[in-house]
Amino acid sequence: MKLDVLNLESGKAGSIDLDETVFGLEPRKDILHRMVTYQLAKRQQGTHKSKPRWEVKATSKKFGRQKGGGTARHGNKAAPQFRGGGTAHGPRPRSHAIDLPKKVRRLAMRHALSAKVAANELFIIEDATSAASKTKALREAFAKLGFANALIVDATVDEKFGLAARNIPNIDVLPLAGANVYDILRREKLVLTKAAVAGLEARLK
Repeated sequence: MKLDVLNLESGKAGSIDLDETVFGLEPRKDILHRMVTYQLAKRQQGTHKSKPRWEVKATSKKFGRQKGGGTARHGNKAAPQFRGGGTAHGPRPRSHAIDLPKKVRRLAMRHALSAKVAANELFIIEDATSAASKTKALREAFAKLGFANALIVDATVDEKFGLAARNIPNIDVLPLAGANVYDILRREKLVLTKAAVAGLEARLK
């Protein structure tokens, strides 16, 4: 499979061969859904907590008359039915992470890349570098190429390029080590450098 290689300044700059086993699969929505669910569940903090009755500081003495008071014979103000009392069956700190085999996670990455190819939303650029960290110049270059909502992945993020791109709305820049299924799918276009393509093929073969 061949794709054109673009240059941020001058347009087309040759072509590149993509590995069919990484970029040429028939996308499966079920695998992509499992992977996105895995990622979103894993990043939840799980620090939500409410106090049960044994953690609420309240009197444990009987606070009403045995008879004639018009109330039940309660003996603890920390009971859930009282204002200021504990919460019954409230949330507790826990991990929301779910298990997903490594083979499925790798397969999901290949399907995410293949989905972008199938939708004509994958673009290859020669490199992601910037002579100066100027957002205006980079925004103009992206506008010419039609990158209004895109994820850009390079082997390592060039410092000046990263500084220039971080103020552009709907543009994300990630190093190869941070490339993931959720971020690939959440942006309309995926932009890979030639170095990133080589790294992904080596990692996913």
